[in-house]
Parts: sequence; structure tokens; C-alpha cells
Amino acid sequence: MRIVVTGGTGLIGRPLVTGLAEDGHEAFVLSRKPGEVKDLPPAVHVEGWNGRSSEGWGRLVDGADAVVNLAGETIAGEGLQGILLNRWDTDRKRRILDSRIQAGKAVTGAIGAARRKPAVLIQASAVGYYGPLGDEEKTEETPAGVDFLAMTCVAWEASSKAVEDMGVRRAIVRTGLVLSGTGGVLPVMALPFRLLAGGRLGSGRQWVPWIHLADEVRAIRFLLDNRGAAGPFNLVAPRPVTNAELSRLLGSALSRPSFLRVPAFPLRLVLGKKATLVLDGQRLSPKRLMDLGFRFRFPDAETALRDLLVSGSQG
Repeated sequence: MRIVVTGGTGLIGRPLVTGLAEDGHEAFVLSRKPGEVKDLPPAVHVEGWNGRSSEGWGRLVDGADAVVNLAGETIAGEGLQGILLNRWDTDRKRRILDSRIQAGKAVTGAIGAARRKPAVLIQASAVGYYGPLGDEEKTEETPAGVDFLAMTCVAWEASSKAVEDMGVRRAIVRTGLVLSGTGGVLPVMALPFRLLAGGRLGSGRQWVPWIHLADEVRAIRFLLDNRGAAGPFNLVAPRPVTNAELSRLLGSALSRPSFLRVPAFPLRLVLGKKATLVLDGQRLSPKRLMDLGFRFRFPDAETALRDLLVSGSQG
């Protein structure tokens, strides 16, 4: 297969394109800084783009078998410093939203201009689509929420909807908290535990829709290959946990205590509205994915955390 990937150098994109190349596929990665992209297999070609249009790279879509659109500015922030300091002010929220809409429109424009269009587009989204939810388990049929994250995800998904009218199959991946041993939020989550200061956040009763990075990549490839896969899919493990349970399992995997608690008030004081990422949650099911026959390698959080933190998996 020949596949064009936006966001192909990020937490999810890099192992995705690496795996595709190792299996004999040809991948084209779009990057705003192509000269700085390193450590990708020779079969992965890096092309420059501005994140807003198909200028300079749109030709790659003509004749491609698939496009995977993962582009978008990070929501939580990069690393501990980014998470703590990059609050959701007006400018930050605008950049988060615009980066997703512009990328989606650029991909749509490239597909529209292609004489031979790709068979499928994988469109990234997030579980933030649903807004904060209670204890009842929800599926992809649950309507969108009304907060900032929900409205961002609705616009994000809509940005590439027009390709469906062009005859292109579109699968939307609403991704949960991606656990990786080398990047993302897990190393930040693990830090207080390593310092013997770990524990639940807020009440600890909020549900955490999570997924191991390996299963995230496997699910995207499964949807690429499955011709019956269209519409939204929750990319979350089938056994969600509460924040309190995740904290206990994280402490156990690191052989550290997990009895401390960070109250909600200081978290809201430090993070502002971004505190919703850790204090609110969703209990979600990957129903549509499993109905198609996908089987998770890491269905429970204990196995996933031990793989990433004890066995030393890269995720």
C-alpha cells in the first residue's frame, strides 16, 4: 500500500509509519520541519507542508491507497512543563482548534483534486467528543458534549466529512489516553509515584478511557484494512478504570506507594480549565471496533502498565 500520513512524527504516527514500512508498505509523512525528522525507515518519505493547505504535497494523494490524518496541536502540552504552563487561554484554544480544522480541510482538498482517489481516510478525533460523562458505560452512539473539547472534536471530525461524498471510506478514531513507555502522558503520570508522592487526582472516581500505544497502532491498521469500517470508533481498551484504580495499578507497577491524594482545587488553580483532562472522564466501550472482530493485546490496565513500566516496552 501507499499511504500518506499527517502527524506522522508524533506519538502515534511514528510507530504507525515505522510498522507500515517494516511490512513492505510505502509511507509519506508530512512534516512542518522535514529537515529535523530522523530515525525513520528508508521506506518512509518525509515531505514538507504548512499544515494549512495541500500546496506542495497534494500530488502524493493522487494514486495513494490511503490517507491517515493525525495532525493537530497537542491539547495537554508537551512534557511536565508544557502541561503545567500552557493553559487554555483564548489564543491557545484557537490554535488547538485551527490546527485540526486546517489540516482536515487540506487533506480534503488534496483528495478532491486527486484523479485517482484513495480508498480510505482515517480521521483522528478524541474521546473528548463526548464531554464529561458519568458512571454508565457509553458507546459511539452517545451524542457529542458541549464543552470546549467536545466542540473541538465535532469540528475536527467535520473538517474532512466531504470526502465521503467523493466515494472515500472514512473511519474516525476517537482516541482515549494513549499509554506509552517513552512519550505522551504516562512518564509525567509516573513521576510523582517515582518520587513517592503518587496517588489519585480529585475524587478518583472519574473514569479513564485509556489504550496501550501498541493497540492504538494496531487498531488504526485494522481500520485501514477492513473495508467495512466506516464512521466513528472508540479507540479505548475494553476495561476502563477509575483514576483511583489506575493510580493503584501505576504504583504497583513501579513498586511505589499510591495512597496520597491531590485535591481538585489546587489542580484547577494550576491548570485552569485544562483540569478537565484529569478531573473529568468517560466510561467508554470500543463496541464498534470489537464488533468488527478487533482483539486487544492489552485489554486491562494492569497488563498494559507492567508491559510499559516493568518490561520496558516502547509502547
